[in-house]
Amino acid sequence: MDGTNRENIKPGVKVKVVQKHHQRSGELTEGTVARLLTNSATHPHGIKVKLEDGTVGRVKEILG
Repeated sequence: MDGTNRENIKPGVKVKVVQKHHQRSGELTEGTVARLLTNSATHPHGIKVKLEDGTVGRVKEILG
């Protein structure tokens, strides 16, 4: 599942995100969602979230 729809992402869900400084390389970071930062229902580059470890990035993949 891709991370462009806010309704698919809830706190506690495991995801892979791309951080701002990794957007060119596409390097993904895996973690658990702590908070959703994007307010709109969808975003073409992925919903922005904060992971439990404090990492902020846009969701590229939802793991479950």
